[in-house]
Amino acid sequence: MDDEHSLDDAEHSAEVRAALLRAVETQVRDGDPPETAQTLERLMGEGYPRDEAVRLIGFVLADELFQIMKQEREYDHERFVRLLTRLPETP
Repeated sequence: MDDEHSLDDAEHSAEVRAALLRAVETQVRDGDPPETAQTLERLMGEGYPRDEAVRLIGFVLADELFQIMKQEREYDHERFVRLLTRLPETP
């Protein structure tokens, strides 16, 4: 792999991470689903800094999106909530 390709991959990964974090922040702001904000509050109550808690929730969101694409299925709210309740354990 050449350096230019590696740089493009790194930039793409950073963009994807930023988009996921924005999506989590939007869910928290809009209260949709409410479990995202509840999970953020729970994790912060357990001592996680806000940015770390958002990042953990982002792992769950990324996993659900990956499963949607991989399995060509609809969003599974029950699965998403179940994974949120398991945090800080990540999928």
